[in-house]
Amino acid sequence: MNSPQNSAETAPVAGEQDSGAPACVLSFNANDPSGASGIGADIATIAAMGAHALPVVTSLLIRDTAEVFESHEIDPDAVVDQARSILEDCTIAAWKVGFLGSAEGVSAVAEILSDYSDVPLVSFLPNLSWMDEDPQMAYLDAFRELILPATRVLVGSHKTLTDFLLPEWDAERQPSARELAVAAGELGSDYVLVTGIQLPDQFIDNVLASPQGALCGERFERFDTAFVGAGDTLSAALAAILSSGTELDVAVSEALSFLDQALDAGFRPGMGGVVPDRFFWALPPGEQPAEGEAAPEQGPTLDDTTSPPSSRHVH
Repeated sequence: MNSPQNSAETAPVAGEQDSGAPACVLSFNANDPSGASGIGADIATIAAMGAHALPVVTSLLIRDTAEVFESHEIDPDAVVDQARSILEDCTIAAWKVGFLGSAEGVSAVAEILSDYSDVPLVSFLPNLSWMDEDPQMAYLDAFRELILPATRVLVGSHKTLTDFLLPEWDAERQPSARELAVAAGELGSDYVLVTGIQLPDQFIDNVLASPQGALCGERFERFDTAFVGAGDTLSAALAAILSSGTELDVAVSEALSFLDQALDAGFRPGMGGVVPDRFFWALPPGEQPAEGEAAPEQGPTLDDTTSPPSSRHVH
């Protein structure tokens, strides 16, 4: 294993790279061969936001656009070596943490994060219901203990974050974003970005909250289509925007707007869910999909960052 040249005392900080160069965002995530989620989604999203991705692969997903079949772990030492080698060379301005493969992978990544405590970390917690119970519980316990204390913003769907942060919640009403933020704060996370909060009308809410209360949010209109990769897209966009030094509330608003437009322009490459088009803005004039056209018939939902996963932004 390589020893870090950039410790907490010598680690580069945002702004030290060549003038005019894009900020670098290091992403830890699984490889998803569909390109819908995982490291491929992070690379595309970070690039679309004008930053430069430094991708570190943590596991290999066996999946298509409809479901996850299994995951193959990458040796934690190999994960560390990937990260240390590029960290010794490049200045990073933000982190993105996605699926880390196993409890051992979580521990390996947490060791690296601890050397760069001043770099903002956006952590995304996906729906892991496809995992067997024992490895899933071990993973979540390690994530709770080792990743949350380093996390500036924890991103996840209302249901996923409720199950993770408040597993014994038994009230008839659902917990608020603030209550989830209080639970996350007790574990060390500064903020939560909660998506897919059900509203009484035909809308869902997406709220950034701290333990003191809700800070900002955006409402989305519901309609029936299943997207894959919404959570990785939102969290990677947020990390990329934060890498430029943007204030958090502004960054969240911009990331949600980007996700909304990427979903509206989404496409179905296979027989499963619709994939967000992270380069919707690069289409020539006149080729933009009409509002709502990107969501054909309903499909399975694997990334529950939005619930229901398809949405139209309410301006």
